[in-house]
Amino acid sequence: MVRRFPLQQFFRQSQQAWSVLPDYRQPSPNTKYDVSDAVNSAMSVFFTQSQSFLAHHQELRKRRKGKKNLHTLFEVENVPTDNQIRTLLDPLEPAEFAPQYEWVWQQLARMGGLQPYQTSLGTRLIALDGMTYHSSSTIACDRCSTRRDHKGTIHYYHATVLPLMVHPDVSHVLACFPEMITPQDGSDKQDCERNAGKRWLDKWSHLFTPDSITYLGDDLFCNQPFCEQVIANNQYFLFVCKPDSHVELYRWLAALTPHERTQRRWNGQHGTIWRWRWVNDVPLRGGDDALWVNWCELTITHQDSGDVLYHNSWATNHALSDRNVAAVCTFGRTRWKIENEGINVLKTKGYHVEHNFGHGKQYLSQVFLVLNLLAFLLHTALELVDDLYRFLRRALHRRVTFFNDMRALCRYHDFPNWEALWLFMIESLDEDDVPSEIAALIPN
Repeated sequence: MVRRFPLQQFFRQSQQAWSVLPDYRQPSPNTKYDVSDAVNSAMSVFFTQSQSFLAHHQELRKRRKGKKNLHTLFEVENVPTDNQIRTLLDPLEPAEFAPQYEWVWQQLARMGGLQPYQTSLGTRLIALDGMTYHSSSTIACDRCSTRRDHKGTIHYYHATVLPLMVHPDVSHVLACFPEMITPQDGSDKQDCERNAGKRWLDKWSHLFTPDSITYLGDDLFCNQPFCEQVIANNQYFLFVCKPDSHVELYRWLAALTPHERTQRRWNGQHGTIWRWRWVNDVPLRGGDDALWVNWCELTITHQDSGDVLYHNSWATNHALSDRNVAAVCTFGRTRWKIENEGINVLKTKGYHVEHNFGHGKQYLSQVFLVLNLLAFLLHTALELVDDLYRFLRRALHRRVTFFNDMRALCRYHDFPNWEALWLFMIESLDEDDVPSEIAALIPN
């Protein structure tokens, strides 16, 4: 049986959901374009990984085939210009688009796409990290944060806390709805990554089944208020825990004898010695109200030279034992995926997340980031549970080839739906190894 993610249904359902978004235009006879048309038109830019907002819409609006594909594939009724899209989207708050993330996650859960992310701890892993996606010394809006460099020049920037579901054995990461690092009403202080993370927990952690998530993060998140907030949501944390910022915890460790386990491993070139140490029930900070946590450490050394190849330590509310400490440390190390397979992909693999598609005066830059991340989530969902998409991506080998071909076909051919486009591409490849169940779907 060929599995197919309901991509057409996503754009059809989105068109309906976004049709009730607030329209801040003044009453005027010049309201030809609905807000939902503007959103789905913008999604067409990010979903096809077009680098230029203007060029993309000039190509599709001026070509009969391209305009028809906007209607059939992206469910756009009337195609606005790129400037009209920016005008319509600028006043919309990013949170307006969160339900579509939830819709994709629901489809993944229904189709078994989340099962590979389950860990031996009985939880899934969500890594938290900050990402800057716009910086300029001249372009600014009220939502920009600011910093001053060593020369005294003020830089305006946009940043977000990016939550991604990860697993050490899964090459794909799943984007959750982000939380913007942006000036907050009633506060004179700059917003920060930790505060944005707290807001994310308040707003979105309820979407995940209680006791089913372990949050990963660097030492910035390993403070008592943040950890207590995770516990209040009946979930788990596994945060990097450094000596300089946790003096009391390491003072306790110095007076205790941690449990220890060692193992020799071969890395393909030389032998390595892995040493795990762990202690349960140590205070995260000083004071009578300190949160009691569990601590573990992994050190990897070269078997012959004794050089330290890796070292890190974590605090967690998972109980530690000889049976699970190696897995816990492995999951703690998985935080690197948010950089390599998340942020790096978004910045260098076709999403152009740092490109200024349009800054706007209110929320436009944030809205475009949210839609770009939604496209990233859709592509990952297709990789996980859509057999036609998976076959194409592997047959074409390179990501850039796949998206170049998709954009070119949408200029010169029209397709009634996404499945027709995928099958046309598969047939045109003339591959010998097309699975029989997929070949049976290709029209004669």
